[in-house]
Amino acid sequence: MIKRYQAGWLIGVALLFAHLATAQPTKQRYTNLQQAVSSGGQLAGSPGPRSVNWIEGGTKFSFIDGQNTIKTLSPKDQKEDVIFDGSQLKFPGTDKPFAYGSFQWSKDSKNILFQADFRPVYRRSGVSDYYVYSVADKSLKLVAKDAQTAELAPDGSKVGYERGGNLFVFDFVTQKETQLTDDAKAAFYNGRFGWAYEEEFGLAQAWDWSPDSKFIAFWQSDERQVPIYKLTDYKGFDEKFDSLPYPRVGDKNPTVRIGVIEIAGKSKQWMKVDLGDGYIPRIYWTSQEGQLALVHLNRKQNHLRLFMANARTGEAKQIMEEKSTTWVDVFDFFAGINHLIYFPAGVQEFYWVSDRDGFAHLYRYDYTGKLLNAVTSGKWEVSYVHHIDPKARKVYFTSTEASPLERQLFVTDVDGKNKRRLTTIPGRHTVNFSPNGQYFIDKYSNVSTPTQVELRDTKGQLIKALETNKRVTDYVASHDYSPKELSSFKTSDGQQIDISIIKPLDFDPTKKYPVMLDIYGGPGAQSVYNEFATTGWHQWLAQTGYIVVGVNNRGSGGYGREFEKVVYEKLGKYESLDFAETAAYLAKQPWVDANRMAIRGHSYGGYMSSYTMLTHPGVFKVSLVGAPVTDWRLYDSIYTERYMGLLPENEEKYKVSAVSTYAKNLAGKMFIAHSTMDENVHVRNTFQLMNALEDAGKDADLRIYPPGAHGVAYSSGTVLLLFQQYTTYLETNLKSAPVN
Repeated sequence: MIKRYQAGWLIGVALLFAHLATAQPTKQRYTNLQQAVSSGGQLAGSPGPRSVNWIEGGTKFSFIDGQNTIKTLSPKDQKEDVIFDGSQLKFPGTDKPFAYGSFQWSKDSKNILFQADFRPVYRRSGVSDYYVYSVADKSLKLVAKDAQTAELAPDGSKVGYERGGNLFVFDFVTQKETQLTDDAKAAFYNGRFGWAYEEEFGLAQAWDWSPDSKFIAFWQSDERQVPIYKLTDYKGFDEKFDSLPYPRVGDKNPTVRIGVIEIAGKSKQWMKVDLGDGYIPRIYWTSQEGQLALVHLNRKQNHLRLFMANARTGEAKQIMEEKSTTWVDVFDFFAGINHLIYFPAGVQEFYWVSDRDGFAHLYRYDYTGKLLNAVTSGKWEVSYVHHIDPKARKVYFTSTEASPLERQLFVTDVDGKNKRRLTTIPGRHTVNFSPNGQYFIDKYSNVSTPTQVELRDTKGQLIKALETNKRVTDYVASHDYSPKELSSFKTSDGQQIDISIIKPLDFDPTKKYPVMLDIYGGPGAQSVYNEFATTGWHQWLAQTGYIVVGVNNRGSGGYGREFEKVVYEKLGKYESLDFAETAAYLAKQPWVDANRMAIRGHSYGGYMSSYTMLTHPGVFKVSLVGAPVTDWRLYDSIYTERYMGLLPENEEKYKVSAVSTYAKNLAGKMFIAHSTMDENVHVRNTFQLMNALEDAGKDADLRIYPPGAHGVAYSSGTVLLLFQQYTTYLETNLKSAPVN
């Protein structure tokens, strides 16, 4: 089925670009790498309305229009109104023009909470000042200064926030701040996560209002026993180091417990769930007043338990559990999905996405933990649950049923009957659903269509095209562009692998071209979709004569448990095999030069580009390695132990998965780039690999960007420099034709 689908799209792509070539016989080409890299924005185009928030129960949505204006749009009559005009607004008590980074609405749509002066801390978190704007009287008031998170109470009467490791509320009626906790100290927080929990469980806000605004539930995090990691950018003449608690594999982990504060009396109660050596990665307020659900994972993350707890007494009862021979997921980082358990209002049922039958599907339970029914089934995966309507008894979800390369929207009854597809155009669809279940905003693209954004109703009817990206279409019509082609092959052990191919401009099938695999490869990630190609560097490589290939290797999400979780306790083995098999498949094509292949990746991709180079020597002539993990014993405990198990029992498996173990096998050219300020993948990984290579008498090229964090590059200039280094390295060592 996938092959027939791909063939049809390849014909469509060919016809589209043949037509464009006829209409525009003379097209512009990039004159330099900088122009190509910066063209990514022109190819991506507009994502549509910015910062969409559904308000008034879902009858309207707001969006940012221009520099400092928020508008609303009503799907019913398509009327637009200005709800906030900040062009003349000043920060309270100053002459400084008001500016903000993000905002949130109160549930009653009467107030807007603005986040301003954001100062980043970790990937998702930072310190900000928060201001409340009244829609009725257009007043602006500072309610929380130097807070890490803030949120309006559902009833609109208060704003809660965390500052300095303690929790506070500001009451709009009394205009007073109340401190709810007072025991924060260094590495000991209320309502805040440390680096490991935030990074590996995907949340920045470690507290949550109850739906009735009576309670705040929060994590208390203790990192005082977690080892400290220090890093520096080597600037100046003094020894200055940043420090953060960072648990590596086998280290002492952060400990947490869940507290609940009843706002009226400021009473605090701890939920009676034994942490053991595990984690509490998620909490959820249920539809029953004063009842909190807690998710517990053991340290190995292969045993999930769900508890129902009484917020006033702390008494907790286990109602459900799931055990796995690999790992149990609680969120999907790569799809931007923070939750796989859902507690809809108005009904004492919850829904859970589990891969227990081999594919991720949705299951429906009552509050005693009794399984009522499987909502979905089949050899495909539910990837996102957008809306559960308890009155209409409908569930709206995105799935891979059409193809693992696509995401399409479906609706079904809660008992699994009457399933139907709501999005029909092939491609990768991202959906923003209205809370009343009547409308959705659909953003999608495919290999021949740039990003489209449409407002539709839940019957699937188009209400309004919000963004067509005609500028992208015009740009492609006037500039040389190499589209992404989708293909697949079978490995020598019988596994079908989906790949994408971007061919050189003026492609001649009688010529042989060098190849670069640009990969990631990590568990649950997916590199290849039916979506528009927008990477400017890939276009530059295509213009200068390279074939660029992406791979959905084993370990990727979207293909079922067996395909994804075969990598358990053996990271590197199957991913590198699939990259080597991709190279072998390409080598059989008459237009590929098997002696001129490169592999490039960053982060987990850096791990894979280095690991594959050393465990399959001779396949790739060049490896480009960015910020690599080179030994999983150097990485953080939560991520690594999820996929590799625990030490010391799995010591030998960790050695087998380490890049440095195979340093003596280097048979080509390797370029490594890393930053000494990388708080995620520590530069120690790269230095240990370099040491192992040197001990083995092997040469590699190293570039250090001291202040660059995990992205290595730290400015527009260094982004260009890094890609220039990559490109020159390919030209010199793959093409053997050095360029300036």
